[in-house]
Amino acid sequence: MDPLSHLDREGRARMVDVSDKEVTRRHAVAEAFVRLSDAHIAALKNNPKGDALAVSRIAGIQAGKRTAELIPLCHPLPLALVAVNLQVTDEGVVISAEATAEAKTGVEMEALTAASVAALTLYDMLKSAGPEMEIEKIRLVEKTGGKSDWTRKE
Repeated sequence: MDPLSHLDREGRARMVDVSDKEVTRRHAVAEAFVRLSDAHIAALKNNPKGDALAVSRIAGIQAGKRTAELIPLCHPLPLALVAVNLQVTDEGVVISAEATAEAKTGVEMEALTAASVAALTLYDMLKSAGPEMEIEKIRLVEKTGGKSDWTRKE
């Protein structure tokens, strides 16, 4: 596939025609990291807004399901799964998001959207403890299905 598949012959943005592609099981995993101070980590346990991790997880799942509404050229997909996991470390929160569908196009954007919105929601839930949080490394970890599989080598 052309690396600039979202451009037509005149260079204009377009939705990719996937009508001739095979339906296969598509799966993608994305991640993000939210770097937190000690005050933010303490706020995870005692937050007047509620359970920051649970709210972030649900927001990420909801966002993954609505990716085609947020990213203009994404295809709406029959998602079988959007899952978000948040793991607290000494330095912050590792967010892992996955998406799965039986479809003609991949679910990378759904996984990336889920990880991104989960990170943004965590920021929103903890900002009362200070604005110095950092959202880092929003990236695709792996994708399977379609013409090729790919795994990040790090």
